[in-house]
Amino acid sequence: MAKILNVRNLKKTYTSGSKDLTVLDDISFDIEEGDTFAIVGPSGSGKTTLLGLCAGLDQPDLGTIELCGSELSAMDEDERALLRNNNVGFIFQDFQLLPTLTALENVSVPLELQGAKNAGAKAKELLGKVGLADRMHHYPSQLSGGEQQRVALARAFSNGPSILFADEPTGNLDEETGQKVVQLLFDLNQEAGTTLVIVTHDLDLAKRNQHILRLKGGKIMANESTVPL
Repeated sequence: MAKILNVRNLKKTYTSGSKDLTVLDDISFDIEEGDTFAIVGPSGSGKTTLLGLCAGLDQPDLGTIELCGSELSAMDEDERALLRNNNVGFIFQDFQLLPTLTALENVSVPLELQGAKNAGAKAKELLGKVGLADRMHHYPSQLSGGEQQRVALARAFSNGPSILFADEPTGNLDEETGQKVVQLLFDLNQEAGTTLVIVTHDLDLAKRNQHILRLKGGKIMANESTVPL
């Protein structure tokens, strides 16, 4: 299988007052197309920072990231944004839906940005797959947390991404709702054949993936292949 993400010797340091805080130190790993990959570790271990770097939302101080065959550091911000629009999906802990748009409009926007002619029809199809066919004209404020995350799921898959980054996708949900969202995520992912990268505190969720990268203090403690639960 081809590598969809190649990370080599990443280092990221933030300056706080007069002190430098190294958040990531010498991080290297690969992810193959179609893999499911979890990044776990305690708060402050660098998980979310690493996810942002891998998606080209931020730049490392040292090291290289190749995403979908493109070296991110060799690209300007517009080029990285185009790469994300065409190849990357995102799911966030806090949903990040646009509050003035309906569920249908939230899912349609990425398709319209790509110039898709059937954006509305595809958005309706995706909302049906996540069980929200009867809620598509509701605004985020009219939806429960679980429903909002299901809209976010539909939006994440709308542009047919090659790779999907999920940052604590169940972090704001109760256990039962979180389990339903996770099942939908894995079902949609399997159907689409997308590469899935999940940052999570939830070890049960991590164990559903083929690989688990364990971080502590900005360093890799282990990179394990698993038999998914």
